[in-house]
Amino acid sequence: MATLARLTRKTLAVHRMLKPSIPSSSALLSRNYSAEPAKATTSPPPTTSDRVKWDYRGQRRIIPLGQWVPKIAVDAYVAPNVVLAGQVRVYDRASVWNGAVLRGDLNKITVGFCSSVQERCVIHAAWSSPTGLPAETSIERYVTIGAYSLLRSCTIEPECIIGQHSILMEGSLVETQSILEAGSVVPPGRRIPTGELWAGNPARFIRTLTYSEIKDIPKLALAINDLSGSHFSEFLPYSTVYLEVEKLKKSMGIPL
Repeated sequence: MATLARLTRKTLAVHRMLKPSIPSSSALLSRNYSAEPAKATTSPPPTTSDRVKWDYRGQRRIIPLGQWVPKIAVDAYVAPNVVLAGQVRVYDRASVWNGAVLRGDLNKITVGFCSSVQERCVIHAAWSSPTGLPAETSIERYVTIGAYSLLRSCTIEPECIIGQHSILMEGSLVETQSILEAGSVVPPGRRIPTGELWAGNPARFIRTLTYSEIKDIPKLALAINDLSGSHFSEFLPYSTVYLEVEKLKKSMGIPL
């Protein structure tokens, strides 16, 4: 009997050693259970001195290139998201509308008096022209450039209309009081004579303009200028000089 009792105690001892320990109810209640996952140990975040300080102010409208800085007349309207780079000059009462890009990095670009460059136009210039004509892009007075047009090293004389989606290549010349229909492509060195309507790819002569059509060309330029005035009034002047001008007018009795 004594031997059986010793064997029974040894068996119970071995069973207790092999049986996994079950925590008591008090131990379970004392534990802190959280729904958040455990945070992995990572390296500390880099300090501000380790980061490059970039300028994220958005698109720049005026981009100087070397010694060349774009020049805009006081009463010219240039939309906020227009890009003017390098040798670009926008004259009085001219307007350059949203999304247009005028890149004067190789040669000059001129937008004349009361002319308009409409939405998404791209205007640039080459070093030289294969025809020997001036390689700069010259848009003279009372010219309307339709939206999505591409102009490169061309000359447009006063009172012309360039239809939207038109392309004017290097050395092309559009003489005064002429009209290009939408989608026209003027090859390099091509001349559009005065008082004519051209269209097509490549552009071909369609007919001679009537007297009323010629008279309506500057009227369209003036109408676009009047429209740009309503957009221009949304922007404050660049300085406070206008306040001194108003005081001077009052002191001299000039009606405002």
